[in-house]
Amino acid sequence: MNPHVLILGAPGAGKGTQSDRIVEEFGVEHVTTGDALRSNKQMDIGHLGLEYDTPGEYMDQGELVPDEVVNEIVEKALSDADGYVLDGYPRNLDQAEHLSDITTLDAVLYLDVDEDVLVERLTGRRVCEECGAAYHVDFNPPEEEGVCDKCGGDLYQREDDTEETARERIRVYEENTAPVVEFYDDVGSLVRIDGEQTPDEVWDDVKMALEEHA
Repeated sequence: MNPHVLILGAPGAGKGTQSDRIVEEFGVEHVTTGDALRSNKQMDIGHLGLEYDTPGEYMDQGELVPDEVVNEIVEKALSDADGYVLDGYPRNLDQAEHLSDITTLDAVLYLDVDEDVLVERLTGRRVCEECGAAYHVDFNPPEEEGVCDKCGGDLYQREDDTEETARERIRVYEENTAPVVEFYDDVGSLVRIDGEQTPDEVWDDVKMALEEHA
C-alpha cells in the first residue's frame, strides 16, 4: 500500500512526528514544501512569466515564493513519489483546489490541538547550537539542563518559539488554513484526530485512519 496522505495541523500539532511514522510504516515519501523548494531552487519557471526565472531567486531575495511556483514544485515532487505524506501544503484554499486537480488523496488527517497546548509545546522547544538536535523541556528534556546529550553543545530557545511569536504563528496558520480544513470537511475526506494525546496514542489513531481510508 502506497497511500497519498495529506496531514494538516497548526505549528506544534505534531505533524513532523506522525509524518515520520507514516513514512516508516508505509514506505512513502515525506514531501514538505520547504524541502521541495530547497531541492528545486534552480527549476526553470520562466514559462510562468513572473519576476524571476527560478524559485531560488525569490528565496535569495527573502521574498515569498508565489503560489504558482509552489504549485509547480509540489506537483513535480508528488509525481516523482511512489506514495507520499504531504506536510505544509496546501496553505490556502487556492492551493487546496489546485491539489485536487493534480492528485487524488486517500486521506486527509487533521491533528486537532487546543491553542494553549500548542503554545506550551512550541515555547518548550530547545535546540542545540552545535548540532541542531531538538529537545523539549517537558516532553523530551536533555539529561543535563541546557546541555545537548549528543554533543555537549548549549541549548537555546529559537526566537520563533517565544510565546508572543508562537501565538502569532498559530493565528496566521488558523486564518489561512481554516478554509482548507473546511474544504476537506465539506468533501468528506477529513479525518479529525485528537492531537493532544501522547504521540503513541495519536499514531494508533493515524494508523487506523490510514488502514481504513487508504
